[in-house]
Amino acid sequence: MKYDVIIIGAGPGGIFSAYELTKLAPSLRVAVFEAGHSLEKRHCPIDGKKVKSCIGCKSCSIMSGFGGAGAFSDGKYNITNDFGGTLYEYIGKQQALDLMHYVDEINMLYGGEGTKLYSTAGSQFKKLCIQHKLKLLDASVRHLGTDINYVVLEHLYDHLKDKVDFFFDCCIDTVEKIDEGYKVYSGERSFEGKKCVISAGRSGSKWMEKVCADLEIPTNSNRVDLGVRVELPAEIFSDLTDELYESKIVYRTEKYEDNVRTFCMNPKGAVVNENTNGIVTVNGHSYEDPAKQTKNTNFALLVAKHFSEPFKDSNGYGESIARLSNMLGGGVIVQRFGDLVRGRRSNQKRIDEGLVTPTLKATPGDLSLVLPKRLLDGIIEMVYALDKIAPGTANDDTLLYGVEVKFYNMEVAVDENLESCCKGLYIIGDGSGITHSLSHASASGVYVARHLTENR
Repeated sequence: MKYDVIIIGAGPGGIFSAYELTKLAPSLRVAVFEAGHSLEKRHCPIDGKKVKSCIGCKSCSIMSGFGGAGAFSDGKYNITNDFGGTLYEYIGKQQALDLMHYVDEINMLYGGEGTKLYSTAGSQFKKLCIQHKLKLLDASVRHLGTDINYVVLEHLYDHLKDKVDFFFDCCIDTVEKIDEGYKVYSGERSFEGKKCVISAGRSGSKWMEKVCADLEIPTNSNRVDLGVRVELPAEIFSDLTDELYESKIVYRTEKYEDNVRTFCMNPKGAVVNENTNGIVTVNGHSYEDPAKQTKNTNFALLVAKHFSEPFKDSNGYGESIARLSNMLGGGVIVQRFGDLVRGRRSNQKRIDEGLVTPTLKATPGDLSLVLPKRLLDGIIEMVYALDKIAPGTANDDTLLYGVEVKFYNMEVAVDENLESCCKGLYIIGDGSGITHSLSHASASGVYVARHLTENR
């Protein structure tokens, strides 16, 4: 089967690329290939009753399928160049921001209307953070919530399904350069496209490495982010979350001068499992619907690790730590902050007697047996630093879940059009190593689609 454009991956980058292609050039034949399920078939079997922990589904519905890993995320679209990737280095700061605002407009048209846009502009917390050696990053944040984000994706799929050929549960094994463009193979089936857009996402990092090796596309080693997810009573962070919703705060540790940052803050949310390449890690969700909200707020504390020669497998390093956590805890480990600083493992009794009711069933344990000392020291420093702007953060009963790992693709060499050295092959989204967020990934999809339609 032959197409004008084939898109690999139906995450934010792939979706918005398909959207813009069908809008600007409706005559083009476009196909989207997705290793995971269609949106309505994406269901995690963990119900907290019959199934309490990850059972290792062949295709993780949390990480793969229409909407990508962001489908069941908190639905936060951060409109900023201060974090979320380096797309602006390729296309310019203003164009990157304009594209993120355009993505926001589309989300509003397809079900996100009425959701709130938060901003750090003029916030009193910038001064408060500086006074305590913390840096609040600038951003506008559109919070859709896990529930409204799902609605937006439903509407986008309804809009695209008759304009684009979708192939779900269709893992692409090989990408081959041919005279007329590209040929992709899935089992015994093959498809051809004059142009190919790869939007494999973070969960496709290993697959992306293989594609780059096969096609001799240069890559640069990238980082891995390691840390824990913090859970505490929502009241402790309510001043920040009521005004900003998502506060990206960076702290430079005194001991090692490492940067520790907050990530993916979920006011009145829940901590959840995540399965990446068979490894169970932790993440967080929250909902716009008050009926689905909890009494807790959760967020990640992450430390970025960059590696120098000769080591090249940053993702492998992160995986090894996550596997150690899985080995010790049978999945995710949870520990009270007070137990961690006292050098003792948590047990179920102390957690049950604490002030914070866990939203995720996890194994009480000792994170010091999992995370390297340098990382853990930095995380402990950061908790005490946050306690100065949100008193109560460093309470003994604050829960730490581990490990949280953010795997990044190695950075794929692309030009200002996000085109690789293989003519007609474009690499977008988090799979490129260039973007690290919903808004940046979506913007990269729009950008490439516009380039393709302008240069037919």
